[in-house]
Amino acid sequence: MSLPHFFLNDQVLANEAQAEFPLALSRDDAKHAKVLRLAPGEHVAVVDAAQDYFECEIVSFAEALPVVRIAGHLDQASDMPHVCLVQGLAKGDKMETVIRHATELGVAEFIPFAAARSIMKVDAKKAAAKTERWQAIAKSAAMQSGQTRLAHVNQPMKLAAVCAALAGFDAVLVCWEEAPGTAVLHEALASALANVGKPHIEARIAVVVGPEGGLAPEEVEALLASNAHASLVSLGRSILRTETAGIVAPALVLYELGGLGAKERA
Repeated sequence: MSLPHFFLNDQVLANEAQAEFPLALSRDDAKHAKVLRLAPGEHVAVVDAAQDYFECEIVSFAEALPVVRIAGHLDQASDMPHVCLVQGLAKGDKMETVIRHATELGVAEFIPFAAARSIMKVDAKKAAAKTERWQAIAKSAAMQSGQTRLAHVNQPMKLAAVCAALAGFDAVLVCWEEAPGTAVLHEALASALANVGKPHIEARIAVVVGPEGGLAPEEVEALLASNAHASLVSLGRSILRTETAGIVAPALVLYELGGLGAKERA
């Protein structure tokens, strides 16, 4: 059975001078620990502010915070490529659904994209609050799924800012319903990685998914021009909902890079 996971914002466990010390959990995480009914003697997994990974034993509670001792130093997963999902802003709770489930899969970063056809509009005043909400959802999903890193959610970006951000990736896969059937994801990814000459586990891959109305042709053109290793890809004959494509596309990329059980099959 996997251990409950917690992420620390400020505390570095290697700097703790005492053998037993309180975990500096956020208020919400302390409530979560209470809901789990954790008791002395039980163990938890902790990723601290230095991104170090520990197994800790609970020895007592100091008010709402668990007091722990370090039971062991855990190995971070070394085969985790950096997959970023550029998701066209979608209405209702669709963004929350995508961020939650894509984080569970292992997506490391999200760029909410204020696309031309996005029904959802986020102004500057709402952007910070929305991003904070989405980041909290990513954290909850990472804790639930036992991720050893916390996905980062950027504030919503317009096309120019998205293109600037994509310039730093090793490969960019633009998912478009009008892409030809010959634009196969596997081939586009393999070609890009061969060109940059990096091992899969070191690759930084961006996957772009449009909003409900899809990507406009001029957006596709700009996105493909943003990176020398950008490619148009098709997700098959079915026209997927944006929240479906936002989960399926990065899942396919993670699988091609050796995740989601691909290594076990091999």
